[in-house]
Amino acid sequence: MDLVNSYKGVVGLVFGNEKSSSSNEDSHVERLLDCISNGKLAEDRRTAMVELQSVVAESSGAQLAFGAMGFPVMMGVLREERDDVEMIRGALETLVGALTPIEHSKIPKNEIQPALMNTDLLSREADSISLLLSLLSEEDFYVRYYTLQLLTALLTNSPNRLQEAILTIPRGITRLMDMLMDREVIRNEALLLLTYLTREAEEIQKIVVFEGAFEKIFSIIREEGGSDGGVVVQDCIELLNNLIRKNASNQILLRETIGFDPLMSILKLRGSTYSFTQQKTINLLSSLETINLLIMGGSEADPGKDANKLANKTTLVQKKVLDHLLMLGVESQWAPVAVRCAALQCVGNLIIGHSKNLDAIASKVLGEGPQEPALNSILRIILRTSSVQEFVAADYVFKSFCEKNADGQKMLASTLIPQPHSMTHAPLEEDVNVSFGSILLQGLTMSENEVDLETCCRAASVLSHIMKDNVHCKEKVLHIELEAPTPSLGASEPLMYRVVTYLALSSSMKNKDGKSSGNAYIQPILLKMLVTWLADFPSAVHCFLDSRPHITYLLELVSSSSATVFIKGLAAVLLGECVIYNKSGESGKDAFTVVDSISQKVGLTSYFLKFDEMRKSFLFTSARSAEPPKQLTRSASAGMVEPEDVEENNLSDQKDEDLPVLSSIFDAAFVNLVKSLEANIREKIVEVYSQPKSNVAVVPAELEQKSGESDGEYIKRLKEFVEKQCFEIQDLLGRNASLAEDVAATGGASHSRSEQGTGSDRVHVEALRRDLQEASKRLELLKAEKAKIESEASMYKNLAGKMESDLKSLSDAYNSLEQANFQLEKEVRGKKGVGSLAFRDVDAIRAQAREEAQKESEAELNDLLVCLGQEQSKVEKLSGRLLELGEDVDKLLEDIGDDMGLPADGEEEEE
Repeated sequence: MDLVNSYKGVVGLVFGNEKSSSSNEDSHVERLLDCISNGKLAEDRRTAMVELQSVVAESSGAQLAFGAMGFPVMMGVLREERDDVEMIRGALETLVGALTPIEHSKIPKNEIQPALMNTDLLSREADSISLLLSLLSEEDFYVRYYTLQLLTALLTNSPNRLQEAILTIPRGITRLMDMLMDREVIRNEALLLLTYLTREAEEIQKIVVFEGAFEKIFSIIREEGGSDGGVVVQDCIELLNNLIRKNASNQILLRETIGFDPLMSILKLRGSTYSFTQQKTINLLSSLETINLLIMGGSEADPGKDANKLANKTTLVQKKVLDHLLMLGVESQWAPVAVRCAALQCVGNLIIGHSKNLDAIASKVLGEGPQEPALNSILRIILRTSSVQEFVAADYVFKSFCEKNADGQKMLASTLIPQPHSMTHAPLEEDVNVSFGSILLQGLTMSENEVDLETCCRAASVLSHIMKDNVHCKEKVLHIELEAPTPSLGASEPLMYRVVTYLALSSSMKNKDGKSSGNAYIQPILLKMLVTWLADFPSAVHCFLDSRPHITYLLELVSSSSATVFIKGLAAVLLGECVIYNKSGESGKDAFTVVDSISQKVGLTSYFLKFDEMRKSFLFTSARSAEPPKQLTRSASAGMVEPEDVEENNLSDQKDEDLPVLSSIFDAAFVNLVKSLEANIREKIVEVYSQPKSNVAVVPAELEQKSGESDGEYIKRLKEFVEKQCFEIQDLLGRNASLAEDVAATGGASHSRSEQGTGSDRVHVEALRRDLQEASKRLELLKAEKAKIESEASMYKNLAGKMESDLKSLSDAYNSLEQANFQLEKEVRGKKGVGSLAFRDVDAIRAQAREEAQKESEAELNDLLVCLGQEQSKVEKLSGRLLELGEDVDKLLEDIGDDMGLPADGEEEEE
């Protein structure tokens, strides 16, 4: 075997320095292999096999030696000694040991691992895979068991090669599927092997489904006890997920044959609802992953993905999956956080973009005694939960419910009725009769301490979903008036003012207590709500600007050194909305005033830098649509200590900017909104700076008439003053426009380069640009005319060639006529003795024929000469035009002259 020889070379190169220490093991392994292959007594050979198995399982050096020379011997035993069951068992166990890493062996990571090398060597032999699959039909239990273990070891280290080999072997997958109906231990090994085999191989997935995988999977799950079962249930669900992941055809087959009822039975809680073991948690998470895969549909490239997704969502709700999901995510508060979060995520994915499912969740009520709408219960979770992950998952339900659902948004907004001040400070009790809007406003208007501010920001997140892209809801929220926190303060205040107050309070608390995870997302959520509220809604902008401290606070927030990149960026976006959606003409509230405040307090360069810094941040660059969680495999869940670790173990080492709440805020839709607003803000600021301000607040002293000054002198002085002001205004407008354009384009370039250009320079550059454009247009016209003339010249050249060909054919006809005359003369001379009368008749006929031929030839020649004359005059005119365009006429006509000269000479010779 060439592979064995190359393997020996690699082993010798890597482990050459340890040859003396491992020579004993090498010789021992070699002696045992020799006894197995050449021994005379069967008992000696079996003893050698048992000893070899023990040595290989305990020593990495023995594994190396076995890989170099043992595979041919073991394959020979498996191929030729099928009747000796003990030898077959021993050979299989030895191969499993050679392919299994030794845990206590200390091999540096940068050196070759013997088990991996042995796996690679065995997997390269297609015959060996076929041989192993054939052993699955043996009657002996241990032969089948060790064969499956060996195939699993091969698949773990060389999956692609083994998948290709199994596909080429007839009935290879069928033999593996038959093992699922075998005894429990073998069934479990076959199940584990199939989960590895179907992770990426689409062809194998199709064959496995065709062999009845769905029926067998759910049958095993029922036997094992559903979600209360052990790791076998997890393997079954993992295999099921592999078969339907991004595979529309398999999803359709599952939906239309087995149906989703078996899946619902897994989600249904049995026995005590307080008992959630680690394995049960994993089983439920795996089944919730199955629901998410069905909701996602097939792959992106599948043209029928949307139809399949819609059918899956409709069928799932018909099977009452919402009841099971709400039981896990809302009603079962004893369930682990990871399960509750996954269930709520499924609810959000199930209702988004599906009108019937939206109606179903809106009308769903929970509770056995006093019942409460499901949306109210989910809102209570948002306001009360201590888990950040659960808040994000529950918030996603409202985000999905409000996405392109104007009627649903209006329905929720219609319940927003302010409560008396005494009730807003009451604790969030389990009063099922309280409306959705009352619960939300109560959360928004809690007392001003750190814990309640977190509740307020969570309520603000839900309110932002209700107002998103819905002018009616924004108008409704804008007119909500809240009682003053202290009755002595007098009149009520708009809800927007209270939100800005909470924004300022959260900033001050953060400065006192330092950076804490509890406050990391309060300001971004409040700012996101304000950005959503003011977007394309001038009335909200007007209300925001009614209070002058609002702009002052935003300017301080943008320039704050303690604020994060996201807080500064969102504050800058909010200031920009006060410019682009500002329809006010009042002094001090118009767009010019806001831009002027930004320029004076922050500076345009620094202001636009906030956009750039936020756009380059991790959350902005990685923002994307919601995707399913990472696949939950046996290896991924093996290190779990607590059920909650399923979701939280990926967050422990991340920075603050990777917090799940911030990731949910900066989703793809909001990031796209901010990017579009940024472009509009830059354009609007350029426009504001380029326009003069309409109102003049101060009258200069030069406009007053001096005492003793005549009217004529006064008018003359005014005229000079106005002219001077006009020149200065034009110059300033030019400078402002250039400055604003440069800053908007570069997002923080230096002022010095912009200040060098004036309005007159721009006019001059514009004139030069126009001249260049006109010259370019003229050049293009001349090029087009030149191409047209060259095309005509080529056409005439072809025409002249055709006429030359006609002339040549005419000459050939004339020559043939001469030959015919000569032949006739010859015949006449031969018949001269017939008589003078006959001779005279022949001469007359010949003369007449010659005369007619000459007349016909001369007529055709005259016609041809007339045509040639006409063409010559056209060529002369074209030659003159080409000379004007600077072309070499002689070069263009050289080929025509050469071609026409040759036939002319031949014609003269013939004449």
